Amino acid sequence: MTIPVESRPPFPPFTRETATQKVRAAEDGWNNRNPEKVALAYTIDSQWRNRAEFPVGRYQIIEFLKRKWATELEYRLIKELWAFDGNRIAVRFAYEWHNDKDEWFRSYGNENWEFTELGLMQKRYASINDLHIKESERLFHWPQGRRPDDHPGLSELGL
Repeated sequence: MTIPVESRPPFPPFTRETATQKVRAAEDGWNNRNPEKVALAYTIDSQWRNRAEFPVGRYQIIEFLKRKWATELEYRLIKELWAFDGNRIAVRFAYEWHNDKDEWFRSYGNENWEFTELGLMQKRYASINDLHIKESERLFHWPQGRRPDDHPGLSELGL
């Protein structure tokens, strides 16, 4: 089978294993904080809801991510599979970051994802809440980039 250039395996319909792989791939991409590379996981006309912003398409996604990571410093994210069915996946997540005043936050949320048959995300709906934390309350301490395989996930951390 020839896989088209504009594809991102694994493909739906998802199993628990392939949905978990998709979630980890998304987490890894976001932790690497490269907006242009992250945007390739989404369709050209992908529709998002992120808090009160509604980016549409890769260009707006890239601009959104650039703004996000310019203000959410030391960003570290953990995603966890919540549910899946056919071409849809639901995740819960938490990420830690600080602003330019060195105020730390843990942001909690849920995302609903819908994929094309080629494994590109065509819809992403995120609901997010921020909790102000002390730096001493941080739980995500790996070096910037991909979360190490042996670092606890959300459930193991009690989040």
